[in-house]
Amino acid sequence: MNERDVLLNELAQGLRPMSEGIEWFDNLGQEEQFEVLRSLSQHCIQARPVAEDAPESIQRAGLRPTHTPAVLISRGQIDEQLGRIAGLAPLDERRKAFRLLLAVLTIADARRRERYCSGSCSHWWHRLPIA
Repeated sequence: MNERDVLLNELAQGLRPMSEGIEWFDNLGQEEQFEVLRSLSQHCIQARPVAEDAPESIQRAGLRPTHTPAVLISRGQIDEQLGRIAGLAPLDERRKAFRLLLAVLTIADARRRERYCSGSCSHWWHRLPIA
């Protein structure tokens, strides 16, 4: 567990406002942003998203269906698309990717907690203190 992973999970669980996460992300250097997007993509994969999560994720992220990250996630094979989204280079696409990947994590992890981790589990990110 590191500070970045805690922050990402707090954002995904609504324990921190998205505006705080976007400000934090925008203040990172380009390489750090790519690292965050790669890490966030891996968190999403671990949460087991399904293709049906795409429309809700796009809406939750506040993206139009024509934005590049939204188009990518809508193409199916979600695990592969998450990696492509994390690799988007232009700054405005990285911001959209960040918002979308957090939305995917929010949706997929909530489902995972409800189905597989209700009660007690050993995932540290499911035991974050409420701020």
